[in-house]
Amino acid sequence: MLKRTASGVLFLLAATVSGVTPVDAAWPVTRPDVYQDFTRHIQRQIETDKAAFAQASTCTTWFYQQEKHKPAPAVVQPIRLDPVLESPSREDCLRIYPGGLESVREDFHRTQTALSVSLTFYEFALVGDRDDDNRYSREELRDLFLSLTLAYDPRQTPGTQAEALTARFDSWYRSKNLEHLMASMAQLYEKGYRVSSADRAELERVSK
Repeated sequence: MLKRTASGVLFLLAATVSGVTPVDAAWPVTRPDVYQDFTRHIQRQIETDKAAFAQASTCTTWFYQQEKHKPAPAVVQPIRLDPVLESPSREDCLRIYPGGLESVREDFHRTQTALSVSLTFYEFALVGDRDDDNRYSREELRDLFLSLTLAYDPRQTPGTQAEALTARFDSWYRSKNLEHLMASMAQLYEKGYRVSSADRAELERVSK
């Protein structure tokens, strides 16, 4: 289960994201919404990371099993994978990782880190919705922007604000900047933001 501060996500990576966060019927889907755009953007990345990590995890196990004197290592964290994607076969693993065990181990750690960042950022986005109404208020947006070292201008359109947040996610995701992300989370906590029961339920959903 995800609860999370950094360590929780680092030791519990998960993988299934289905659907999107409900949108209030009074808020047309076509109308720009910062919360919906931001969280959907992160969810799409989680889906990609989940598939990559599942592939690396399966092939890592297969390569270890080929080493007669090396039993399959204990997985650092449990991961439940719903049968959304077909598991790679022996031929797939040999084709994807021609370098064998060493190359698949490197990819395992790379994909594990990527999934950690995207899941932690998703938690951050949920925590930023302090009253759990599935949208960001002006105060919540201000706090989010400041915690991410972004300049906040309430006169900007929702589309422009969402682009700023997703661009920051993309930048920190590419650099795997978990340290800065956790510092941003800490700033929200200092202002009284917390992982709510609704946040936990959503995090639990994406971790199954």
